[in-house]
Amino acid sequence: MDDSEFNVLASAAMNRIEAALEAKDLDFELAAGGVLEIEFDDGSKIIVNRHAVAREIWVAARSGGFHFRWNGEDWVDTRDGVELMVRLSVLASQQAGESLSLS
Repeated sequence: MDDSEFNVLASAAMNRIEAALEAKDLDFELAAGGVLEIEFDDGSKIIVNRHAVAREIWVAARSGGFHFRWNGEDWVDTRDGVELMVRLSVLASQQAGESLSLS
């Protein structure tokens, strides 16, 4: 994958995440450099950003850091193959203290 393809795919993923957050009425902010910060009532955050050098999307949550790579169909966790939106749903549920489905 070249830089151009990465940027198109990563932008689409970030737009999908934003739409899912808006649909669930979750607080988030798109910070400088395309960093997405999701804030929860307890003050905790989940940070989602693109890492162009590695051509990955990185997620930082209270439970740890996660790297997602495009497999030709989906953004999947480099450790266990879980799809990005599925993982974000789990992480957001943990930090919100309620079940949230973002996929």
